Amino acid sequence: MTTWVGRTAAEIAAAVREKRVTPREVVAEHLARIERLDGGIGAFRTVRAGSALAEAEALAARDLDRLPLAGVPVAVKDNLAVRGESNRNGSAATPDTPAAHDHVTVARLRAAGAVVVGLTNVPELCVFGTTDGVHGIARNPWDTARTAGGSSGGSAAAVAAGMVPIALGNDGMGSLRIPAAHCGLVGLKPGHGVIPADIGHGDWFGMSENGPLATTVEDARLMFSVLADGGAADPGETTARKVALSVRSPLAGMRVTRPYTTAARQAAEALAGAGHRVRAAEPPYPLWLGTTSLAHWTAGTAVDAEDLDPRRLTRRTRVHAAVGRRFVAGVRTSGRREELRRRLEPFFEEHDVLLTPALARRGPAAAAWHERGWLRNLLANSACSPMTPPWNLTGWPAMSVPFGTLPGGAPCAVQLVGRPGSEALLLDLAGRLEQARPWRRTAPVE
Repeated sequence: MTTWVGRTAAEIAAAVREKRVTPREVVAEHLARIERLDGGIGAFRTVRAGSALAEAEALAARDLDRLPLAGVPVAVKDNLAVRGESNRNGSAATPDTPAAHDHVTVARLRAAGAVVVGLTNVPELCVFGTTDGVHGIARNPWDTARTAGGSSGGSAAAVAAGMVPIALGNDGMGSLRIPAAHCGLVGLKPGHGVIPADIGHGDWFGMSENGPLATTVEDARLMFSVLADGGAADPGETTARKVALSVRSPLAGMRVTRPYTTAARQAAEALAGAGHRVRAAEPPYPLWLGTTSLAHWTAGTAVDAEDLDPRRLTRRTRVHAAVGRRFVAGVRTSGRREELRRRLEPFFEEHDVLLTPALARRGPAAAAWHERGWLRNLLANSACSPMTPPWNLTGWPAMSVPFGTLPGGAPCAVQLVGRPGSEALLLDLAGRLEQARPWRRTAPVE
């Protein structure tokens, strides 16, 4: 019997459109895998088994030929509304009230034929780079002793474990690219305004973006096209591009470990071998980048926590929000983000794309980090993922691409960054890396 678990979203949708399998059969197989595996992974906060099967059956009444994601099971990060389900945002302080409407990105996925099988675990208010809290701990399927990353950790874990072929995440300081890098996935944070955001109270001052998590570049491109309502869906130009390689941390004092610098250098060699012009070049990161990142990161949490009972928040979130309250007014009037863009624009006029390591080191342990002190969380997060925040501050597209392996066999990853409107180009270069060094798509968990 043909199994559809482990197939790509593109393969599943083609089979459903061609009537080789029904949406219900596909969804049922994936629900069975979730039931079997998720107790050891912790990807899902809630699974919509009955609703998902009913929705899959209802697809039979639609014109499947017009559905790019026909019958594809998808997981949704638990800070985006799914009609009929509560939106807990990883917290005991949020109301357990069913949403009346889908978030616009969820609505677009459903309109394309996707079936939402569940909502995935996040750290409280999607603040931290480890996904753990009152709703459980999301583990990296490649190494369950380590975190899946955050804050889209549950979504990444679900895809990496083969429980769904694609998932919806979002990224305010790396929250999609970090778990993608830990879990060996393609994760694209689009530029500002390309995909509707509407995340929390003000999208962390416009820094947060919704985007796809997938096991292949083809699936990431397909999902991105649906989320962007058809925008920038082409694979990008194939002419030679100018690629800058930088392996140092944008944040002063953070060291990038050898496996990640090696991966970036080898990815540079692969792109050069594909005909692109690659050279080492350092972006002119300002010394104030770290303090500006911290101010925006904490202030965004302060705004999101304003109407919540602080007694029901975990300690690290309370402290993070308290620190951020001191910065909210300044962040709202600050010109630092525009100053950063002006500072970096000449670099991106000289280079089409920046290639960096995706992370500085492998992920922390899968543990109850929400019970630990704020400073300990801050240091662990910053040491692991200093490469991602600049591109939320600028609002420019960036993506994580699997490349190479860490000691022990877990995936390593690189980051591609481009100027506004370059999502298609980034996807094209990611496809070149996939061709040069194909990765194992899902973790060996059973």
